[in-house]
Amino acid sequence: MIVGGGTEAHRKLQSMLNANAKIWVISREFCTEIQQLGTEKQVALLKTGIRDAQAFVDSLNPKPYILLAATNDPNLNTQLVKAAKYYGCMVYSIDNPDQSDFILPAVAHVGDVKIAVSTSGKSPAMAHVLRERIENLITKQDLHEIELQAKARAILKATVLDAKQRTKTLYDILNSVEIKQALSQGKLAEAEELAMKLIQKVKPK
Repeated sequence: MIVGGGTEAHRKLQSMLNANAKIWVISREFCTEIQQLGTEKQVALLKTGIRDAQAFVDSLNPKPYILLAATNDPNLNTQLVKAAKYYGCMVYSIDNPDQSDFILPAVAHVGDVKIAVSTSGKSPAMAHVLRERIENLITKQDLHEIELQAKARAILKATVLDAKQRTKTLYDILNSVEIKQALSQGKLAEAEELAMKLIQKVKPK
């Protein structure tokens, strides 16, 4: 359960979506992104305000396994965490890491690449900025390289028993100037052909 419907709540929500969790979001208002998730039935939305945190948590049946306090009211977040802990819920406070049972890092998603960024709860805004910087550093060529490495690795595992030789060949592919040039130009078939030539040089063992 996430209490709060703003941008920061949406950022923290992403980790839960990837875990296939059943998610409730409680708030007076919802940002566009959360509203869209509700429309798509990825999360359940309850539009309401909370004046008494203890009474609100008391009324929940069943109690949530995890409660995220993500409102713009630090006092309300503190009271929600306190009430949820009484019932044994795991808790996360968006503005007080000392009250939280776990850390939710900002996660950069680019293709198959996932990189978690955490400021230990000191600055969620800065974690967001750093996440965006990392996302901008990852290029299409990097993503093509990942796909090529996956294909090469599968072939090597099926044909070469020597793990050190497989690793060496994968790095040969990774460091090949010709392959890098082909990938930078979007010539994926050519890059695969060059990688196969390197693989074919390896003696099966």
